[in-house]
Amino acid sequence: MTSWRMVRVIAGVLMLLSLALGAPASPFFVNQWWLAFTTFIGVNVLQSGITNWCLMEIIMRKLGFKPA
Repeated sequence: MTSWRMVRVIAGVLMLLSLALGAPASPFFVNQWWLAFTTFIGVNVLQSGITNWCLMEIIMRKLGFKPA
């Protein structure tokens, strides 16, 4: 698995998890502040798409994943 693919998997899992914890209609609801984390992830995905720089991808490469 490439580093970029792993970044997308991690972002997707974290976004779904934070939605499950922050949406009042969810059976896993904890607190609406989890939606701020969802927003943070979305902004980081947008930023990496615009600037072509992603800290998580750098971390994945250092962990041994091959470049995309």
